[in-house]
Amino acid sequence: MTSSALPTTTVSAEDFAEVAVGMRQAWPVSDSALAELRACLAPCRFRKRHLLIREGAALGKAYFLNRGMTRSYWIVDGQEVTTSFSTEGGLVFSMDELYYGLASQEYVETVEPVEAFAITVDDLRRLTCGNLELTNWMRVIHQNEYRRIHRSHKEQLTLPARERYEAFAAQFPSVCRRARLTDIASYLGITSSTLSRIRAK
Repeated sequence: MTSSALPTTTVSAEDFAEVAVGMRQAWPVSDSALAELRACLAPCRFRKRHLLIREGAALGKAYFLNRGMTRSYWIVDGQEVTTSFSTEGGLVFSMDELYYGLASQEYVETVEPVEAFAITVDDLRRLTCGNLELTNWMRVIHQNEYRRIHRSHKEQLTLPARERYEAFAAQFPSVCRRARLTDIASYLGITSSTLSRIRAK
């Protein structure tokens, strides 16, 4: 599956600085590795509630978030089920598309107006396979994501609703301030009315 090319542009080290800080929290990526990555990026902006990734589509793009927040979700029995949130410094992509060459099985929408750097799935795959530093960075962010999923699953199985929310708020305070109540409730596996009562106390 071939990704469409992005417009030719130059993303400076200064423009990419905040994303680079986030990346280096996961792995000490060198300036030269970041320069190789920046050569493949194109700046872009999206309005609130824009779909970056759609179920059943292979759109060929991934996004480094510079400003704003996104959420990922599935449609289950006609209802949106939130699976994760991404904020500044995060990388948003379809795992199905990047690793398996398949259409996405989830949606990703912007929760706020977003400024991002787009990269083609082909370039992201090439860089994270061919550059050892970027390979290690990708490995660590996947480890962290697996740990988040494992923790979330355990909390949904073992904690009552209030403690589940308190654990989420401690781990993701920025998301708690910025996301819709309905989206947080969906992520936690509780109703909006239950979450509203918890937050009111």
